[in-house]
Amino acid sequence: MAEKTQTTLPSKYLPPVDFRDLPEPVPLRKVAGASVIILATAIGSGEVILWPYITSQVGFIFMWAAVVGFGIQFVLNMEIERYTLATGESAITGFTRFWKPWWWLFVVFALLQNLWPGWATGAATTATFVFGLGDDAPIVPITIAALIAIGLTLTLSPVVYQAVEKIQGVLVVLIMLFVLVAIPTATAGASWGALVTDGVGFPVGQSDLTIALLLGALAFAGAGGANNLVQSNYIRDKGMGMGRHMPRIVSPITGHEEARPSLGFMFPTDAENMRRWRGWWKVANWEQFITFFLIGVASLVVLAVLAHSTLGVGQVQERDLAFLRLEGEVLSETVAPWFGTAFWIAVTIALFTTNLGILDYTSRLIADQFKINALRDSAVWTESRIYAATVWLMIAVGSTILLVGVDRPFLLVVIASSIAGVQMFIYSGLLILLNRRALPAELKVRGFRLAVLGLSFLFFGFLSVLLVLDELGLTG
Repeated sequence: MAEKTQTTLPSKYLPPVDFRDLPEPVPLRKVAGASVIILATAIGSGEVILWPYITSQVGFIFMWAAVVGFGIQFVLNMEIERYTLATGESAITGFTRFWKPWWWLFVVFALLQNLWPGWATGAATTATFVFGLGDDAPIVPITIAALIAIGLTLTLSPVVYQAVEKIQGVLVVLIMLFVLVAIPTATAGASWGALVTDGVGFPVGQSDLTIALLLGALAFAGAGGANNLVQSNYIRDKGMGMGRHMPRIVSPITGHEEARPSLGFMFPTDAENMRRWRGWWKVANWEQFITFFLIGVASLVVLAVLAHSTLGVGQVQERDLAFLRLEGEVLSETVAPWFGTAFWIAVTIALFTTNLGILDYTSRLIADQFKINALRDSAVWTESRIYAATVWLMIAVGSTILLVGVDRPFLLVVIASSIAGVQMFIYSGLLILLNRRALPAELKVRGFRLAVLGLSFLFFGFLSVLLVLDELGLTG
C-alpha cells in the first residue's frame, strides 16, 4: 500500500474516509454501456416528445440550444463522474459533506421531478395508436400495468444494474435501428437543408412555447435534472474507478445484500495511482462522449428532422401527444402503413425505457442517500431494501395521480422537465465547489471544463428565474 496523504474530503457532516489504492483501469470495451441507461432516458425525455414538437412549431431556430444542452450535460456528467471515480461516493454525498440538508433537498427534487408518470402514460398512449384503439382506450389501466411490470423487473433482478443495463441496451438498439431506417426512408432533403439555413433564435412565447416548455427542452436535451446526478451510481455499479470498492444494489429477494452505506475512500496521489487515474479518466470520457453525446445528438436531430419532414412548420395545432399520432398517420400515408406503425412502436419503446430508467435512478438516488444519512447503522434497512421500497412507493403514488385524473402525458413531461432545469442550475454551482475544494490539487476541475460549469450555472439560472417570473405573470 502506498503511503497515505492527507485527505481533503470534508468530514463535519459525514465520517472521514480511509485510503485505498485506485484499481487498475480497464479497456473501453469493458465499460461500454455505463452511459446506456442515461442515453435511454434522454431519448424518451426530450428527443421523442419535446424537440420534435418545438420543431413542428418554429422549425430549427432553437436547435442550436439542443446541441449546447447536450454539450453542457456531457461536461456535467463527467464532473459528476470525476468525484465518483476519485472517491466511490455519489456527487450528492459529496455535496452533503459541505452542507447536511443537500441530501434531502435533492431527494425532494428527484421526487418532484419524477413522481409524475408522464412517460409511462405516453407509452400507453402511443401503444393505443399501434393497435388502433381510439380515443376511448383504457390509458390509465394500461399505464398502471406497465408500472407494475417495471416494478417487478427492478425488484426481482439479482443485480439490478446489470438487468437495467441489458434491457436498456436492447431497447436503445431497437430505437437506433428505426432512426437509421428513417433517414433514407422518411426524411426530406429540404428539411435537412432547413436544419442548416433556419438560423438561430430563442422562441419565447412563439406558438405557445412557454418558458417551462423551453427550459424543460433544454434540460432534457440529454438526460436532465436528477438523472445526471445518478451517473455517479451507475459508474459505481459498473465498477469504475474507486466505485469498484462500493456495494451494489441487488434484489432483497434474489440477491446477496450488503448492509454498509456507500461511503467512499481516497487514493494517495502517488505516481502509480495517478497513472491509474489518467487511465480511468480517459476511458470514462470516451465512453460518455460516444454513448451519450454522439448517439444522443444524432437521435435528437434525426427525430426533429423527421417531424419537420412529416408535419412541416406551424401546421400542427395539437399540443398533446396527438401530434405524435398525426405524425404516424402522415408517415403511413406518405411512406407506407408499416412505417407509421414502426414509428409508434419506436416511440412506445422510447417512452417505456425512459420510465424504467426514471423509476430505477430515482429509487437508486433515494436509497443511497437514506442509507448514508438516516439509516447508516441499520442492519435491517439495507440500500437494496430501501431501493425496492422506493420503487413500489413511486408506483403507488404515480398510479394514484393517474386515478384522480391527472393523465395528460405532455403536461406531466413539461412539469418534470422544468423542475429538472432548476436542479441543473443548483448542482452546476455545487459541482464547482465540490471538484475545486474537496479533491486533491492533481484531480481538481480546471480550465475549459470549469468554464462550462460556470456557463451551465448562469444559463440554467437565467432560465430558472424566467420560469419563476413567468409563473408569477411578470414576463408578459
